[in-house]
Amino acid sequence: MITVAQHAAYLAVCAMLAFSLPHSALGNAQGVLVVIGVIGIWRYGWATTNFLRAALFLNVVYPRRRARAEGAYNARTHPAHAYFLTTSYKIEAETTRRVYRSIFQAALNSPGGATIVASVVETADARLIQRIFDTMPMAGSGVTLILDQIPGTGKRDALARSLRLISRQSPSRRDVVIFVDGDSCVPEDIVARTAPFFTDPRVGALTTDERVEIANAPMFRDWFALRFTQRQMMMSSMGLSERVLTLTGRMSVFRADLATTPDFIRLIQHDFIEHWRLGRVDFLTGDDKSTWFWLLRAGYRMVYLPDVASVSMETQPRPGFVDSAVTLMIRWFGNMLRTNGRALALPARDIGYFTWWSLMDQRLAIWTTLAGPIGVLLTALFIEPWVLPAYAAWVMFTRYVFCAVLSLFRGGGFPITYPFLLYFGQIVGASVKSYVLFRLDRQRWTRQSGGRSGGFATAIGARMRGASSLFAHCLALGWLTFGIFFLTGIL
Repeated sequence: MITVAQHAAYLAVCAMLAFSLPHSALGNAQGVLVVIGVIGIWRYGWATTNFLRAALFLNVVYPRRRARAEGAYNARTHPAHAYFLTTSYKIEAETTRRVYRSIFQAALNSPGGATIVASVVETADARLIQRIFDTMPMAGSGVTLILDQIPGTGKRDALARSLRLISRQSPSRRDVVIFVDGDSCVPEDIVARTAPFFTDPRVGALTTDERVEIANAPMFRDWFALRFTQRQMMMSSMGLSERVLTLTGRMSVFRADLATTPDFIRLIQHDFIEHWRLGRVDFLTGDDKSTWFWLLRAGYRMVYLPDVASVSMETQPRPGFVDSAVTLMIRWFGNMLRTNGRALALPARDIGYFTWWSLMDQRLAIWTTLAGPIGVLLTALFIEPWVLPAYAAWVMFTRYVFCAVLSLFRGGGFPITYPFLLYFGQIVGASVKSYVLFRLDRQRWTRQSGGRSGGFATAIGARMRGASSLFAHCLALGWLTFGIFFLTGIL
């Protein structure tokens, strides 16, 4: 619950910290304040740019684009046939019921008919999905269900096999393939809301807003809600350029003739990078990054629909909030960084200069985010301890303002936990990114383990790679610390 008293108390503590500082404290810590100020101007300047772009997109550009797309789309003469591709593995039965009821209802509402390909591993899931389908009014509806029970070899194999099943039906350019995770509900009008955008032959895929339902974990729920609010803002900013930075795995929509090309399917199933130190790194997770990179490299536009939203049923993967958040961050940021390098290698003029710089900022933000707290800790240790409450006041105030602006993209204010969760996400997120950046071979699903396996030689190789990763990580942090020592004048 959002209360005025909580916000008043928060701002009072912020002011108390700021005004309790002795006059000499800021002068003694002048070096670190200059460094934090310069970095702050850069970071908040970049944030302001994205805020303004998002506002322009939501209020001016997107309504015009939707009107233009719907005006060009004729659902009566050339309706899109929708292919729903859903993967389910170790998901609770009640969640499966909700998800497939939403998919079947969306399929019934598809003007051009629909085909649902449900990829499952367990027989119980196949039986449950069939029972749900049989209870729906499907007779004469033009909706077909294909249950594909497969070995549990991973989501990438499941997606590739399902796409090959769809390709046998020879979908046309106006048809769509909707990728849906087994824990995400789709809007009932998803086909009517998304198909018009594919009348533009330059559009290869689109993704939508996301909402989340989490029971019995209030801190985890607030953290996810904050992340999705940040996502709405950043996706809207990137949507202005018609090249989003990810095609979300929970629910994204693709042009059917592109999603069923052999090269597209092959990249999903067998994506990898060659790393100078780690060798070949086969992708286990991050299928949404593979589909995104294929379209980015091919020059297709990927658009964002802020007025359409899927609903995900999340559960906390670990008993504690911090452990759960770090577990998810390792997977998310690993997927991002494994694809980031090869995307940056594409010519900026081809993918768009703003898109290219946004990709570059994903890497730079790791070190600029860590520089502030490292500089403050070093200054407090060697020069002026009073810099700690000054920094706390700065963090509390700036994150509060940031959350207040973010709340404009959802409405209804924000809980007082948001500023703390925002700072947690920034600092812990940057730390996790720096860890993953030097360990791109470490991969793990939440419900499925992954990684290298083998005999003694493989184990020795893994140990050597681990040692080299630790050395490279420590070296990078050492140079960052030395640079802060030098720039702040502590030396």
